[in-house]
Amino acid sequence: MVETNEEDKAATRIQAIHRGRATRHHLKKTKVEAKAATKIQAVHRGKAARRRVEALKRGEIPDPGVAKCVLFIQPEGVTYQKTLPLDKSIRELLEMLSEELQLEQNSLSLLHNGKKIKPYTNLAGCGLQDGDVAELELLVEVQQPETSAHQQTGGEEQYLEVEVDFEDGSEPRIIQVFVENVQKGQMPWLGGFRNKRTNVNYLHATCQTDRKPKVYEKDRQFSRDTQTYEVKMRTQQSVRDAGTQMARPDLLLDDNMDREMLSGRYMTSEEHHLLRVKKTIVLQRYSRGWKARKRAAELRRKREERQAFLWAEAERMQAEAEERRRAEIERRMRPRTTADFEILYNELEAWRLQETQKIKEAGLAEEERHAALQQLLHKETKLLQTIDRLKIAANGENRDVRIAHTLSDMAAPKTWEIADGTTVEVHTPFTTRSKELMQLYNGLRLPLLTTDERLDVLLHTKWTVKEFDCNLSREIVELIDREADLLNRGRNPKSMDGLRRRIANLFLQFTETPEFNPEATRYQIIAGDFEMELPVKPRYRNAKSTQTIVA
Repeated sequence: MVETNEEDKAATRIQAIHRGRATRHHLKKTKVEAKAATKIQAVHRGKAARRRVEALKRGEIPDPGVAKCVLFIQPEGVTYQKTLPLDKSIRELLEMLSEELQLEQNSLSLLHNGKKIKPYTNLAGCGLQDGDVAELELLVEVQQPETSAHQQTGGEEQYLEVEVDFEDGSEPRIIQVFVENVQKGQMPWLGGFRNKRTNVNYLHATCQTDRKPKVYEKDRQFSRDTQTYEVKMRTQQSVRDAGTQMARPDLLLDDNMDREMLSGRYMTSEEHHLLRVKKTIVLQRYSRGWKARKRAAELRRKREERQAFLWAEAERMQAEAEERRRAEIERRMRPRTTADFEILYNELEAWRLQETQKIKEAGLAEEERHAALQQLLHKETKLLQTIDRLKIAANGENRDVRIAHTLSDMAAPKTWEIADGTTVEVHTPFTTRSKELMQLYNGLRLPLLTTDERLDVLLHTKWTVKEFDCNLSREIVELIDREADLLNRGRNPKSMDGLRRRIANLFLQFTETPEFNPEATRYQIIAGDFEMELPVKPRYRNAKSTQTIVA
């Protein structure tokens, strides 16, 4: 009976060994076939993708677009967001997700609205459109490994259930940890204990873990695994002693394995020198060729840089010439400075002389010549009137620019240098006062204001002016009251242009007076007496900037 049980156990072990070998062979064959099929599928998918990209570029097929998908991975309950194309099949999408999530493709499947999507369909067939946000379920099927021979014979359990607590406050989960019941030889005794009740020995955890091979840093540095030639091992020292025995009369030696070694042709020193010279010439030829190629590349690079520089300079000069031409045209179309008007007058004079010379050389009769000269004089008069109108417009614009620059300079903060050499900007009470007056002046010059906005500006200006009692302030207050009365009566704003210009000019004079704006002292040459009956307007370095215009 005992022998029968031993034979059954031996047969069971042999069957388990054969089944293990067959399983490993089958798995190896399956992996090779799967790898080959994967490569073939990747080649076909690459060709199809390239054909589709070319068709999209040619406009033969429309771009189906993509959808933003929120994947709920089951049974783990993890959320994963991914943008998926609508035209790719579900099989291709599962392959892409398996590569990103490091999962087996055969264990993945997609569910939409609780229904499994077929592998040969796509997301567009599920009703999704470009730009939609969809919620899908990614089902991961856990494949149970085959039962080993040890477990078939009543061994330990295949997996352990471990309860894991998470720090984010979620409920604990039970995770199955599979156990490999493979023991390699006798485990070493590294400590442990034995349960007296069950007589079970609990060994050290190191006994159940394969040790990693020791790899030293010097072995890693001097490794030849990455070389391109085959490594050959040659011994240099014999492992045992050996000797040499010469022939003698009383000793018989076996010479069957002896070989005669003949020396080659002897090379003299002259031949060796000639060989060295020949090889040296070859080396010099290659080195000189390399230097020549390097110099040629450097010369080509310099030539290209020179050509690029000349091309950029030509473009720059052409752009500058075009800019000068536009500037000259702009100076004649909209002159601003004295030099611009001088050019117009010179060109007008040259044109008049040229036309007069043409009339004199035409050989016309006296009456026709007088008529032509009279017509020329009429044209010249018209052109002079046009130049005068341009000058009036330019004077007005230049005056506004000078006034704005002066007020901005008054309201600018002071720049002080501190002990460490840096500068800081400081607003003083004088600059703050200048800034308030500048804002009021700009408000008086603003066009297209409503009645309420205009009355608000006039009221603030009146309060500012009434702080001082003089002829200028009383005149400004009187004009402000007059305009406010006209606005309340509903008068047309165009009929009050002259009044508004007068108020703005008087307030500008108020702003440029040192008694009312201390910052104006820097722009005053001769102080004025504002306690007189008639106010005297102060003189400035640029008289045109404070010139009063009466409509």
